[in-house]
Amino acid sequence: MSIASMSMADLIGAGVAFILTLLILSYIIGDNPLFRVALHLFVGVASGLAVVIAFYNILWPQMIQPLLSGSDVDRFFLLIPLVLSGLLLTKISPRLGGWGRLAVAFLVGVGAATAIGGAILGTLFPQALASINLFGDTQVGSGGTDILIQLAESAFIVFGTVTTLAYFQFGTRNTNDQPAQRGAALQVTAWVGEVFIAITFGALFAGVYLATLSALVERLGFLVDFLFSLVIPG
Repeated sequence: MSIASMSMADLIGAGVAFILTLLILSYIIGDNPLFRVALHLFVGVASGLAVVIAFYNILWPQMIQPLLSGSDVDRFFLLIPLVLSGLLLTKISPRLGGWGRLAVAFLVGVGAATAIGGAILGTLFPQALASINLFGDTQVGSGGTDILIQLAESAFIVFGTVTTLAYFQFGTRNTNDQPAQRGAALQVTAWVGEVFIAITFGALFAGVYLATLSALVERLGFLVDFLFSLVIPG
């Protein structure tokens, strides 16, 4: 897109993006004030966006509107979050901060319950069911070789899952006042699980690296295109 075909808003936006991209890329030469300016701008804009989203998606529809136009029952049930919010605000004061522990304890309890429930229902159970269903997905009409390959793949996935879970098994007992140690079979199984974990982290790191490299290439392409649009008219 050339400069002539850009509107004033597009031109200003492209210019700001160009400057901020240069400020971020200045980190290549080390931490410097230009990079910190861009970082502070990012943190400020992200914080402002989070506040706006929290207000319009949570506070306004779920607290302010029910207080203004809700029924008596809605207002009664709003007393609990209002009291907890007031207790949480007492953490600002050193004298009254002890009252805020009730709200913090409630938040920690709900957060822990949500995390545990999500791990069990969203990870462990689906993983177990997926591992079981792997052996039931073989196609009846396919050839014998295809079925054997699919069964081998399914068995390999189940093997990796079991060995990975064994790596996190630490429930050994002390015997004859000796430090608790894993058995030989469990140690070998845990070592195989550690290999699977290392491969997984390597794949994740490669994915993050490729995503970062793609973002860098996109930003460099943007810089080049913007400079060409300034130099080459039409």
